Amino acid sequence: MNHIIEKHEQYALIGIQEDTIDADGAADLEDIARGLLREGFKNLILDFSFTRTIESTGIAVLKKLNVLCARELGLMVIVSDNDDFIEAHIEGKIRDATILPTTEEAIDAVFMNDLENEFGAEGNDFDDDDYESPEPSSNESY
Repeated sequence: MNHIIEKHEQYALIGIQEDTIDADGAADLEDIARGLLREGFKNLILDFSFTRTIESTGIAVLKKLNVLCARELGLMVIVSDNDDFIEAHIEGKIRDATILPTTEEAIDAVFMNDLENEFGAEGNDFDDDDYESPEPSSNESY
């Protein structure tokens, strides 16, 4: 499978340069993505801008990768501005798929996801004192 990989601090971008993703291409994509996940990349951006068709084996791989990224609190983003490709091959087939038309929007989504996870983790650092409500003062009038 012809592709380009760009590694950044918070994500890896795989630019897929194939018109069709067949069974062999799907296996290659899975190997590449799993390698990136093993390297510690939890956010994967898959740019399908050149792709017009993806076989069922490719959809199965995307489902697996989506789950693997989510387990690590990461995000898999599918990039394509081809509505026919998205409607025919992606929509309704991958639960909670993040699909965006440009890589710039995909990068923004990754940063937003990381921020949400960071704030969510900070929000879990409460003590019991944080949940106590103040006692009403007897001097207050209603």
